[in-house]
Amino acid sequence: MDRRNAEEKQGREKKGLTEKGLEAAEALLTQIADSTSPFMAVEYVKRELTAAGFRSLALNEEWQLRAGGRYFVPAYDRTLFAFTVGEETGTRTRLRIAAAHTDFPCFKIKPLPEITALGCRKLNVEPYGGMIRSTWMDRPLSISGKAALRTDDPFAPKSVLVDFRRPVCTIPNLAIHMNRKVNDGVSLDPQKDLLPLADLSDGETTESFFLQEMAGEIGCAPEDILEYEMFLYQWEAGTLAGFGNTLLSSPRLDNITSLRACVQGLLQGKRREGLNLIALFDNEEVGSHSKQGAASALLPFVLERIYQAFGSSREQLLTDLPDGFFLSLDVAHAAHPNVPEKADIVNRPVLGGGVTLKLSASQSYANDCEAAAAVQSLCERAGIPYQRFVNRSDMRGGGTLGSIASAGLPMRTMDAGISILAMHSARELMAARDQLALERLVQALFS
Repeated sequence: MDRRNAEEKQGREKKGLTEKGLEAAEALLTQIADSTSPFMAVEYVKRELTAAGFRSLALNEEWQLRAGGRYFVPAYDRTLFAFTVGEETGTRTRLRIAAAHTDFPCFKIKPLPEITALGCRKLNVEPYGGMIRSTWMDRPLSISGKAALRTDDPFAPKSVLVDFRRPVCTIPNLAIHMNRKVNDGVSLDPQKDLLPLADLSDGETTESFFLQEMAGEIGCAPEDILEYEMFLYQWEAGTLAGFGNTLLSSPRLDNITSLRACVQGLLQGKRREGLNLIALFDNEEVGSHSKQGAASALLPFVLERIYQAFGSSREQLLTDLPDGFFLSLDVAHAAHPNVPEKADIVNRPVLGGGVTLKLSASQSYANDCEAAAAVQSLCERAGIPYQRFVNRSDMRGGGTLGSIASAGLPMRTMDAGISILAMHSARELMAARDQLALERLVQALFS
Protein backbone atom coordinates (compact mmCIF):
# COMPACT_ATOMS: atom_id res chain seq x y z
CA MET A 1 0.00 0.00 0.00
CA ASP A 2 2.89 2.37 0.82
CA ARG A 3 4.41 1.67 -2.59
CA ARG A 4 1.09 2.45 -4.29
CA ASN A 5 0.74 5.70 -2.33
CA ALA A 6 4.27 6.70 -3.32
CA GLU A 7 3.53 5.94 -6.97
CA GLU A 8 0.29 7.97 -6.83
CA LYS A 9 2.14 10.89 -5.26
CA GLN A 10 4.83 10.73 -7.94
CA GLY A 11 2.16 10.57 -10.65
CA ARG A 12 0.33 13.57 -9.20
CA GLU A 13 3.49 15.65 -9.03
CA LYS A 14 4.33 14.81 -12.64
CA LYS A 15 0.91 16.21 -13.58
CA GLY A 16 1.41 19.36 -11.51
CA LEU A 17 -0.57 18.46 -8.37
CA THR A 18 1.74 19.34 -5.48
CA GLU A 19 1.07 18.61 -1.82
CA LYS A 20 -0.20 22.17 -1.38
CA GLY A 21 -2.44 21.71 -4.40
CA LEU A 22 -3.81 18.48 -2.97
CA GLU A 23 -4.47 20.17 0.38
CA ALA A 24 -6.34 22.99 -1.36
CA ALA A 25 -8.46 20.48 -3.33
CA GLU A 26 -9.32 18.47 -0.21
CA ALA A 27 -10.21 21.64 1.72
CA LEU A 28 -12.46 22.66 -1.18
CA LEU A 29 -14.31 19.33 -0.94
CA THR A 30 -14.83 19.86 2.80
CA GLN A 31 -16.32 23.30 2.21
CA ILE A 32 -18.57 22.07 -0.62
CA ALA A 33 -19.95 19.33 1.63
CA ASP A 34 -21.09 21.95 4.15
CA SER A 35 -22.27 24.54 1.59
CA THR A 36 -25.57 22.86 0.77
CA SER A 37 -27.52 26.09 0.18
CA PRO A 38 -26.60 29.79 0.01
CA PHE A 39 -27.47 30.00 3.71
CA MET A 40 -25.07 27.20 4.62
CA ALA A 41 -22.37 28.58 2.31
CA VAL A 42 -22.46 31.88 4.21
CA GLU A 43 -22.48 30.09 7.58
CA TYR A 44 -19.34 28.20 6.63
CA VAL A 45 -17.55 31.43 5.68
CA LYS A 46 -18.69 33.12 8.89
CA ARG A 47 -17.13 30.32 10.95
CA GLU A 48 -13.85 30.60 9.02
CA LEU A 49 -13.68 34.36 9.38
CA THR A 50 -14.59 34.30 13.07
CA ALA A 51 -11.84 31.75 13.73
CA ALA A 52 -9.41 34.09 11.93
CA GLY A 53 -10.29 37.01 14.21
CA PHE A 54 -12.80 38.86 12.01
CA ARG A 55 -15.54 40.76 13.85
CA SER A 56 -19.16 40.63 12.70
CA LEU A 57 -20.99 43.84 11.82
CA ALA A 58 -24.74 44.26 11.30
CA LEU A 59 -26.26 46.33 8.51
CA ASN A 60 -28.71 47.97 10.93
CA GLU A 61 -26.12 49.06 13.51
CA GLU A 62 -23.60 51.90 13.69
CA TRP A 63 -20.10 50.71 12.79
CA GLN A 64 -17.07 51.44 14.94
CA LEU A 65 -14.05 50.54 12.79
CA ARG A 66 -10.31 50.90 13.37
CA ALA A 67 -7.22 50.86 11.18
CA GLY A 68 -5.85 47.32 11.00
CA GLY A 69 -9.32 45.87 11.69
CA ARG A 70 -10.86 42.73 10.13
CA TYR A 71 -14.63 42.61 9.71
CA PHE A 72 -17.48 40.76 7.99
CA VAL A 73 -21.03 41.86 7.22
CA PRO A 74 -23.74 39.20 6.64
CA ALA A 75 -26.75 40.30 4.59
CA TYR A 76 -30.08 38.43 4.68
CA ASP A 77 -28.27 35.19 5.68
CA ARG A 78 -27.22 34.45 2.07
CA THR A 79 -24.81 37.24 1.07
CA LEU A 80 -21.67 38.33 2.91
CA PHE A 81 -19.01 41.03 2.71
CA ALA A 82 -15.67 40.82 4.49
CA PHE A 83 -12.84 43.32 4.57
CA THR A 84 -9.52 44.28 6.10
CA VAL A 85 -8.43 47.86 6.64
CA GLY A 86 -4.86 49.18 6.31
CA GLU A 87 -2.99 49.58 9.58
CA GLU A 88 -1.55 52.99 8.68
CA THR A 89 -3.49 54.41 5.74
CA GLY A 90 -7.03 53.34 6.61
CA THR A 91 -9.17 53.04 3.49
CA ARG A 92 -7.46 55.58 1.26
CA THR A 93 -4.96 53.48 -0.77
CA ARG A 94 -6.18 51.56 -3.82
CA LEU A 95 -9.45 49.80 -3.13
CA ARG A 96 -9.34 46.12 -4.14
CA ILE A 97 -12.40 43.86 -4.39
CA ALA A 98 -12.89 40.18 -5.20
CA ALA A 99 -16.39 38.78 -5.68
CA ALA A 100 -18.13 35.42 -6.17
CA HIS A 101 -21.62 33.99 -5.70
CA THR A 102 -23.12 31.69 -3.10
CA ASP A 103 -25.98 30.07 -5.06
CA PHE A 104 -26.11 27.16 -7.52
CA PRO A 105 -28.67 25.61 -9.90
CA CYS A 106 -31.01 23.30 -8.01
CA PHE A 107 -34.69 22.76 -7.14
CA LYS A 108 -36.59 24.99 -4.74
CA ILE A 109 -39.49 23.56 -2.76
CA LYS A 110 -42.77 25.41 -3.31
CA PRO A 111 -45.29 26.40 -0.61
CA LEU A 112 -47.83 23.68 0.26
CA PRO A 113 -45.64 21.14 -1.59
CA GLU A 114 -47.18 17.87 -0.41
CA ILE A 115 -48.59 15.55 -3.12
CA THR A 116 -49.74 11.95 -2.69
CA ALA A 117 -50.02 9.66 -5.74
CA LEU A 118 -50.03 5.87 -6.25
CA GLY A 119 -48.77 5.07 -2.78
CA CYS A 120 -45.97 7.67 -2.85
CA ARG A 121 -45.48 11.08 -1.31
CA LYS A 122 -44.00 13.71 -3.61
CA LEU A 123 -42.85 17.30 -3.25
CA ASN A 124 -43.86 20.14 -5.56
CA VAL A 125 -40.66 21.91 -6.66
CA GLU A 126 -39.50 24.43 -9.24
CA PRO A 127 -36.11 24.78 -10.96
CA TYR A 128 -33.75 27.44 -9.63
CA GLY A 129 -31.23 28.53 -12.27
CA GLY A 130 -30.24 26.88 -15.53
CA MET A 131 -29.54 23.29 -14.54
CA ILE A 132 -28.92 20.24 -16.74
CA ARG A 133 -32.15 18.58 -15.63
CA SER A 134 -31.38 14.98 -16.57
CA THR A 135 -28.33 14.89 -14.27
CA TRP A 136 -30.58 15.22 -11.23
CA MET A 137 -32.42 11.98 -11.97
CA ASP A 138 -31.98 8.82 -9.85
CA ARG A 139 -29.69 10.49 -7.32
CA PRO A 140 -30.06 10.66 -3.53
CA LEU A 141 -31.09 14.22 -2.70
CA SER A 142 -31.29 16.07 0.58
CA ILE A 143 -32.88 19.37 1.67
CA SER A 144 -31.29 22.55 3.01
CA GLY A 145 -32.42 26.11 3.64
CA LYS A 146 -34.09 28.41 6.14
CA ALA A 147 -37.40 28.59 7.99
CA ALA A 148 -39.09 31.62 9.56
CA LEU A 149 -40.81 30.86 12.89
CA ARG A 150 -43.66 32.70 14.56
CA THR A 151 -42.79 35.32 17.21
CA ASP A 152 -44.68 38.07 19.03
CA ASP A 153 -43.32 40.63 16.55
CA PRO A 154 -44.73 40.06 13.03
CA PHE A 155 -41.80 42.03 11.52
CA ALA A 156 -39.16 39.93 13.30
CA PRO A 157 -39.81 36.22 12.81
CA LYS A 158 -37.15 33.87 14.17
CA SER A 159 -34.90 32.57 11.37
CA VAL A 160 -33.62 29.01 11.66
CA LEU A 161 -31.24 27.27 9.25
CA VAL A 162 -32.12 23.68 8.38
CA ASP A 163 -30.10 20.94 6.69
CA PHE A 164 -31.51 17.41 6.68
CA ARG A 165 -27.98 16.04 5.98
CA ARG A 166 -29.29 12.70 4.77
CA PRO A 167 -30.84 11.41 1.54
CA VAL A 168 -34.58 12.09 1.73
CA CYS A 169 -35.68 12.45 -1.91
CA THR A 170 -35.05 11.07 -5.37
CA ILE A 171 -36.39 11.84 -8.86
CA PRO A 172 -36.81 8.50 -10.66
CA ASN A 173 -36.41 8.13 -14.41
CA LEU A 174 -39.06 6.45 -16.54
CA ALA A 175 -37.81 2.98 -17.53
CA ILE A 176 -36.42 2.58 -21.04
CA HIS A 177 -39.12 -0.02 -21.72
CA MET A 178 -41.71 2.77 -21.42
CA ASN A 179 -39.67 5.36 -23.30
CA ARG A 180 -37.69 3.62 -26.05
CA LYS A 181 -36.32 6.96 -27.29
CA VAL A 182 -34.82 8.01 -23.98
CA ASN A 183 -31.26 7.62 -25.32
CA ASP A 184 -32.09 9.91 -28.23
CA GLY A 185 -32.64 12.73 -25.77
CA VAL A 186 -35.71 13.37 -23.68
CA SER A 187 -37.51 16.56 -22.72
CA LEU A 188 -38.25 16.72 -18.99
CA ASP A 189 -41.24 18.78 -17.87
CA PRO A 190 -40.31 20.31 -14.49
CA GLN A 191 -43.94 20.33 -13.32
CA LYS A 192 -44.52 16.68 -14.24
CA ASP A 193 -41.31 14.70 -14.65
CA LEU A 194 -39.09 16.32 -12.01
CA LEU A 195 -41.14 16.04 -8.84
CA PRO A 196 -39.07 14.17 -6.21
CA LEU A 197 -40.41 11.18 -4.27
CA ALA A 198 -39.96 11.70 -0.54
CA ASP A 199 -41.72 8.76 1.12
CA LEU A 200 -44.26 5.98 0.81
CA SER A 201 -47.84 6.79 1.68
CA ASP A 202 -49.27 4.78 4.56
CA GLY A 203 -52.77 5.12 3.15
CA GLU A 204 -53.65 8.03 5.40
CA THR A 205 -54.02 11.51 4.01
CA THR A 206 -51.32 13.69 5.57
CA GLU A 207 -51.48 17.02 3.84
CA SER A 208 -48.62 18.57 5.81
CA PHE A 209 -46.09 15.71 5.88
CA PHE A 210 -43.23 17.93 4.68
CA LEU A 211 -44.01 20.61 7.25
CA GLN A 212 -44.06 17.94 9.96
CA GLU A 213 -40.69 16.57 8.85
CA MET A 214 -39.17 20.05 8.82
CA ALA A 215 -40.61 20.83 12.26
CA GLY A 216 -39.01 17.63 13.53
CA GLU A 217 -35.61 18.75 12.20
CA ILE A 218 -36.00 22.17 13.82
CA GLY A 219 -37.54 20.95 17.07
CA CYS A 220 -40.68 23.08 16.91
CA ALA A 221 -44.39 22.62 16.27
CA PRO A 222 -45.46 22.60 12.59
CA GLU A 223 -47.83 25.51 13.21
CA ASP A 224 -44.87 27.65 14.35
CA ILE A 225 -43.39 27.59 10.83
CA LEU A 226 -44.73 30.59 8.96
CA GLU A 227 -42.60 30.34 5.80
CA TYR A 228 -39.47 28.69 4.42
CA GLU A 229 -36.90 28.80 1.62
CA MET A 230 -35.81 25.19 1.15
CA PHE A 231 -33.75 23.70 -1.66
CA LEU A 232 -32.89 20.20 -2.86
CA TYR A 233 -29.19 19.41 -3.14
CA GLN A 234 -27.23 16.43 -4.31
CA TRP A 235 -26.35 14.43 -1.22
CA GLU A 236 -23.44 12.41 -2.62
CA ALA A 237 -20.12 13.94 -1.61
CA GLY A 238 -17.53 15.26 -4.02
CA THR A 239 -14.35 13.29 -4.50
CA LEU A 240 -10.91 13.29 -6.06
CA ALA A 241 -10.84 11.11 -9.18
CA GLY A 242 -8.51 9.89 -11.91
CA PHE A 243 -5.65 7.40 -11.75
CA GLY A 244 -3.51 9.94 -9.91
CA ASN A 245 -6.30 11.79 -8.08
CA THR A 246 -5.71 14.69 -10.49
CA LEU A 247 -9.40 15.29 -11.19
CA LEU A 248 -12.08 16.53 -8.82
CA SER A 249 -15.72 15.50 -9.31
CA SER A 250 -18.26 17.27 -7.16
CA PRO A 251 -21.54 19.15 -6.96
CA ARG A 252 -21.42 22.93 -6.57
CA LEU A 253 -18.00 23.63 -8.09
CA ASP A 254 -19.96 26.54 -9.54
CA ASN A 255 -19.28 28.56 -7.51
CA ILE A 256 -17.79 27.34 -4.21
CA THR A 257 -14.41 27.18 -5.99
CA SER A 258 -14.49 30.97 -6.40
CA LEU A 259 -16.10 31.65 -3.04
CA ARG A 260 -13.34 29.71 -1.29
CA ALA A 261 -10.65 31.50 -3.32
CA CYS A 262 -12.05 34.88 -2.23
CA VAL A 263 -11.95 33.96 1.45
CA GLN A 264 -8.54 32.27 1.36
CA GLY A 265 -7.06 35.14 -0.64
CA LEU A 266 -8.34 37.65 1.91
CA LEU A 267 -6.99 35.60 4.83
CA GLN A 268 -3.58 35.08 3.24
CA GLY A 269 -3.15 38.49 1.57
CA LYS A 270 -0.18 40.50 2.82
CA ARG A 271 -1.25 44.02 1.84
CA ARG A 272 -1.30 46.24 4.91
CA GLU A 273 -2.59 49.43 3.36
CA GLY A 274 -5.92 50.45 1.91
CA LEU A 275 -9.12 48.45 1.81
CA ASN A 276 -9.27 44.78 0.77
CA LEU A 277 -12.86 43.53 0.41
CA ILE A 278 -14.65 40.38 -0.74
CA ALA A 279 -18.31 40.35 -1.82
CA LEU A 280 -20.14 37.02 -1.85
CA PHE A 281 -23.49 37.61 -3.56
CA ASP A 282 -26.60 35.47 -3.83
CA ASN A 283 -28.93 35.01 -6.84
CA GLU A 284 -26.31 35.10 -9.61
CA GLU A 285 -27.88 32.00 -11.16
CA VAL A 286 -31.19 33.82 -11.62
CA GLY A 287 -29.88 37.18 -12.82
CA SER A 288 -28.53 38.96 -9.69
CA HIS A 289 -31.51 41.36 -9.55
CA SER A 290 -32.47 41.02 -5.89
CA LYS A 291 -31.83 42.87 -2.65
CA GLN A 292 -28.88 40.53 -1.95
CA GLY A 293 -27.64 40.13 -5.54
CA ALA A 294 -24.82 41.83 -7.42
CA ALA A 295 -27.30 44.24 -9.06
CA SER A 296 -28.42 45.54 -5.66
CA ALA A 297 -27.22 48.62 -3.82
CA LEU A 298 -25.48 46.51 -1.18
CA LEU A 299 -21.87 46.82 -2.35
CA PRO A 300 -21.93 50.63 -2.82
CA PHE A 301 -23.83 50.83 0.50
CA VAL A 302 -21.17 48.81 2.37
CA LEU A 303 -18.31 50.79 0.82
CA GLU A 304 -19.90 54.09 1.81
CA ARG A 305 -20.50 52.83 5.36
CA ILE A 306 -16.83 51.87 5.66
CA TYR A 307 -15.63 55.26 4.43
CA GLN A 308 -18.01 57.12 6.75
CA ALA A 309 -16.80 55.06 9.73
CA PHE A 310 -13.29 56.41 9.08
CA GLY A 311 -14.47 59.98 8.70
CA SER A 312 -14.08 59.98 4.92
CA SER A 313 -16.69 61.61 2.73
CA ARG A 314 -18.67 60.13 -0.14
CA GLU A 315 -16.67 62.42 -2.40
CA GLN A 316 -13.47 60.73 -1.22
CA LEU A 317 -14.96 57.30 -1.97
CA LEU A 318 -15.95 58.41 -5.46
CA THR A 319 -12.45 59.78 -5.97
CA ASP A 320 -10.85 56.47 -4.94
CA LEU A 321 -13.07 54.17 -7.02
CA PRO A 322 -11.43 54.82 -10.43
CA ASP A 323 -8.05 53.73 -9.04
CA GLY A 324 -9.49 50.53 -7.56
CA PHE A 325 -9.62 47.03 -9.03
CA PHE A 326 -12.51 44.51 -9.05
CA LEU A 327 -11.85 40.80 -9.65
CA SER A 328 -15.06 38.89 -10.40
CA LEU A 329 -14.65 35.12 -9.98
CA ASP A 330 -16.86 32.43 -11.47
CA VAL A 331 -16.20 29.14 -13.24
CA ALA A 332 -15.35 29.06 -16.96
CA HIS A 333 -15.89 26.46 -19.70
CA ALA A 334 -13.00 24.11 -20.41
CA ALA A 335 -12.80 22.77 -23.98
CA HIS A 336 -14.53 19.38 -23.91
CA PRO A 337 -12.24 16.52 -25.07
CA ASN A 338 -15.22 14.66 -26.58
CA VAL A 339 -16.75 17.72 -28.23
CA PRO A 340 -13.80 20.01 -29.08
CA GLU A 341 -15.72 21.74 -31.87
CA LYS A 342 -17.82 23.59 -29.28
CA ALA A 343 -14.77 25.59 -28.18
CA ASP A 344 -13.24 28.61 -29.90
CA ILE A 345 -10.88 27.63 -32.72
CA VAL A 346 -7.86 29.20 -30.96
CA ASN A 347 -8.66 30.04 -27.32
CA ARG A 348 -9.23 26.61 -25.79
CA PRO A 349 -8.82 26.51 -22.00
CA VAL A 350 -8.11 23.05 -20.60
CA LEU A 351 -8.49 21.34 -17.25
CA GLY A 352 -5.34 21.98 -15.25
CA GLY A 353 -4.45 25.17 -17.14
CA GLY A 354 -4.71 27.35 -14.03
CA VAL A 355 -6.68 30.59 -13.82
CA THR A 356 -8.90 31.34 -16.82
CA LEU A 357 -9.43 34.96 -17.92
CA LYS A 358 -12.97 35.34 -19.34
CA LEU A 359 -13.28 37.68 -22.31
CA SER A 360 -16.37 38.73 -24.23
CA ALA A 361 -16.98 41.45 -26.82
CA SER A 362 -20.58 41.70 -25.57
CA GLN A 363 -19.35 42.46 -22.03
CA SER A 364 -21.32 39.54 -20.62
CA TYR A 365 -17.99 39.07 -18.84
CA ALA A 366 -16.42 42.21 -17.41
CA ASN A 367 -13.14 42.91 -19.17
CA ASP A 368 -11.02 45.47 -20.92
CA CYS A 369 -7.44 45.58 -22.13
CA GLU A 370 -5.96 47.11 -18.97
CA ALA A 371 -7.91 44.87 -16.59
CA ALA A 372 -6.83 41.72 -18.44
CA ALA A 373 -3.24 42.95 -18.50
CA ALA A 374 -3.34 43.58 -14.74
CA VAL A 375 -4.48 40.03 -13.96
CA GLN A 376 -1.91 38.57 -16.34
CA SER A 377 0.80 40.60 -14.60
CA LEU A 378 -0.34 39.36 -11.18
CA CYS A 379 -0.21 35.78 -12.45
CA GLU A 380 3.22 36.19 -14.01
CA ARG A 381 4.70 37.80 -10.91
CA ALA A 382 3.41 35.00 -8.68
CA GLY A 383 4.15 32.18 -11.14
CA ILE A 384 0.44 31.34 -11.51
CA PRO A 385 -0.53 29.56 -14.77
CA TYR A 386 -3.30 31.26 -16.72
CA GLN A 387 -5.25 30.88 -19.96
CA ARG A 388 -8.05 32.68 -21.79
CA PHE A 389 -11.66 31.84 -22.60
CA VAL A 390 -13.81 33.39 -25.31
CA ASN A 391 -16.95 31.90 -26.84
CA ARG A 392 -17.12 30.65 -30.39
CA SER A 393 -18.22 33.57 -32.56
CA ASP A 394 -21.35 31.67 -33.61
CA MET A 395 -22.43 30.71 -30.07
CA ARG A 396 -24.07 32.78 -27.37
CA GLY A 397 -22.32 32.36 -24.03
CA GLY A 398 -23.34 32.93 -20.46
CA GLY A 399 -22.58 35.80 -18.12
CA THR A 400 -21.76 36.42 -14.51
CA LEU A 401 -21.92 39.07 -11.79
CA GLY A 402 -18.83 41.04 -12.83
CA SER A 403 -20.49 43.15 -15.52
CA ILE A 404 -23.61 43.61 -13.39
CA ALA A 405 -21.84 44.79 -10.24
CA SER A 406 -19.24 46.90 -12.04
CA ALA A 407 -21.96 48.81 -13.94
CA GLY A 408 -22.53 50.71 -10.69
CA LEU A 409 -18.85 51.03 -9.74
CA PRO A 410 -16.52 53.02 -12.01
CA MET A 411 -13.45 50.83 -11.56
CA ARG A 412 -11.46 48.36 -13.67
CA THR A 413 -13.10 44.91 -13.50
CA MET A 414 -11.99 41.51 -14.78
CA ASP A 415 -13.85 38.20 -14.85
CA ALA A 416 -11.82 35.07 -14.17
CA GLY A 417 -12.23 31.60 -12.69
CA ILE A 418 -11.43 27.91 -12.98
CA SER A 419 -12.27 26.08 -16.21
CA ILE A 420 -14.54 23.09 -15.59
CA LEU A 421 -16.53 20.51 -17.54
CA ALA A 422 -20.24 19.72 -17.11
CA MET A 423 -21.08 23.20 -15.81
CA HIS A 424 -24.57 23.28 -14.22
CA SER A 425 -24.72 19.50 -14.02
CA ALA A 426 -25.60 17.93 -10.68
CA ARG A 427 -21.89 16.98 -10.61
CA GLU A 428 -19.18 19.03 -12.30
CA LEU A 429 -15.54 18.22 -13.10
CA MET A 430 -12.30 20.18 -12.66
CA ALA A 431 -8.57 19.62 -12.35
CA ALA A 432 -7.67 19.34 -8.67
CA ARG A 433 -4.59 21.56 -9.06
CA ASP A 434 -6.52 24.56 -10.38
CA GLN A 435 -8.04 25.47 -7.00
CA LEU A 436 -4.68 26.48 -5.57
CA ALA A 437 -3.96 28.62 -8.65
CA LEU A 438 -7.19 30.59 -8.14
CA GLU A 439 -6.56 31.05 -4.42
CA ARG A 440 -3.05 32.33 -5.17
CA LEU A 441 -4.45 34.87 -7.63
CA VAL A 442 -6.74 36.41 -5.01
CA GLN A 443 -3.88 36.36 -2.51
CA ALA A 444 -1.74 38.23 -5.05
CA LEU A 445 -4.54 40.80 -5.55
CA PHE A 446 -4.62 41.41 -1.80
CA SER A 447 -0.84 41.49 -1.45
